[in-house]
Amino acid sequence: MTSVGSIAEKAAGPVDTGPAVATQPSPLPFLRGVRIGDVLAIAPFAVFAVLFLLLPMSYLLIQAFQAQDGSFTLNNIAGLATPRIASAFWYSIRISAASAVLGAVVGLLMALAIIRGGLPGWIGNIVMTFSGVASNFAGIPLAFAFLATLGRVGLITVLARQLFGIDLYRSGFNLLSFWGLTLTYLYFQIPLMILIIAPAIHGMKKEWNEAAATLGATKWQFWRYVGLPVLWPNLLGTLSLLFANAFGAVATAYALSTSAFNIVPILLFAQIRGDVLGDRGLGAALALGMVVITALANVIYLIVRVRSERWLK
Repeated sequence: MTSVGSIAEKAAGPVDTGPAVATQPSPLPFLRGVRIGDVLAIAPFAVFAVLFLLLPMSYLLIQAFQAQDGSFTLNNIAGLATPRIASAFWYSIRISAASAVLGAVVGLLMALAIIRGGLPGWIGNIVMTFSGVASNFAGIPLAFAFLATLGRVGLITVLARQLFGIDLYRSGFNLLSFWGLTLTYLYFQIPLMILIIAPAIHGMKKEWNEAAATLGATKWQFWRYVGLPVLWPNLLGTLSLLFANAFGAVATAYALSTSAFNIVPILLFAQIRGDVLGDRGLGAALALGMVVITALANVIYLIVRVRSERWLK
């Protein structure tokens, strides 16, 4: 008589009693499941980051605490507290903040107009394409463009004087001033704001507006209680990024004038250009101070970006 157990064994088929093959753990757990081809694809970027970011940063950190004879010193860091350098940092912070706030406001309004407004799609495409180019147009070409346009003998300055009898410089405007440099920075700040805030505006669901309208809310109430609270983390993060972008701009201010602006990038260049008045240790300390400020601004951007992505998924 066949038992129930033997019938079950025959139905299950032969049992493999061979030795089990152990799975070897990956020597790099964080790369588990990652293909070698993907790693090789990002290898050039990793090499570039090490050679031109991490190594220079390490050298900068060492030089900031190194005296002329190679010994350890805090004099370079203490030099940042001198009146001239402290004033330069404050002036740079003010210009960066002004250009960041103005760029954020104007860029937000333009992005809303081309994305949620009634403008034709081709206008939005042109604005986005131009923003991609203009956000990277800085340095000597930008300085030359503004000098040729708004300088003392610039095109707009001459036309305003000849056609309308308005002398911009006698009226108080000066390109080589706080607001002149801020205006120059806005050329790349506004396009950068448009590029960064556009995905967040695209992520706002139309159902939110429709639901608010169904409940009797006006457009102002929608933006006051729904739209701006949702966009606020992204706006704050973008504002921090614009601040860091302006604070680190060196070539534009230097090309406009090497002496009119008491800002950190110009002081930094004066210390490292190699003449007898230069102090590389102090220059490294200035650069380290700039790195700390821009790093804090970028950390704020990354933190608030995580919060904003929760709403826009």
